[in-house]
Amino acid sequence: MSKLCLLPLLVIAFLTSCTPTATLYIVRHAERANDTDTTSLSAEGLRRADQLAQRLVGVRLDTIYVTPYTRTRQTASPTAQSKGLPLTQYPASPVTKLTQRVRTFRNKSALVVGHSNTILEIAKALGTTPRLQRIEHGDYANLLIVRMRLTGAGWQATLQEETY
Repeated sequence: MSKLCLLPLLVIAFLTSCTPTATLYIVRHAERANDTDTTSLSAEGLRRADQLAQRLVGVRLDTIYVTPYTRTRQTASPTAQSKGLPLTQYPASPVTKLTQRVRTFRNKSALVVGHSNTILEIAKALGTTPRLQRIEHGDYANLLIVRMRLTGAGWQATLQEETY
């Protein structure tokens, strides 16, 4: 009799493991050298970029998204080098261009490097509610981890908020 009870549980476990998922690791670019739009990272920012690569060392990534700005590419570069991945450019706005692309993921994960005015918007557009209302000018340490699971009702997302 107990074997009959196990069969439905095994079927549910199998179907759950086959459910398409997506995970996004979303960060703001690291510290900038100055406040111009075309600036590079400062020495502190380059150290933070290395810290990000260390934080993600055990994480499987399929794609790394950056905006057209030097500082996002520099922030992502240590991670890209350690993972052997190219940088894929996305437009900084509107965020829907990126979130629509992410909704096509099936069992994929990505690092997204954005800006103080976009990373919370990306997380919100994916269906989460960040605790932070805004990213302050001098705040570079946020890591938003959005885990998405495709259900019959569409994508359902959860958010984990960390610093690195």
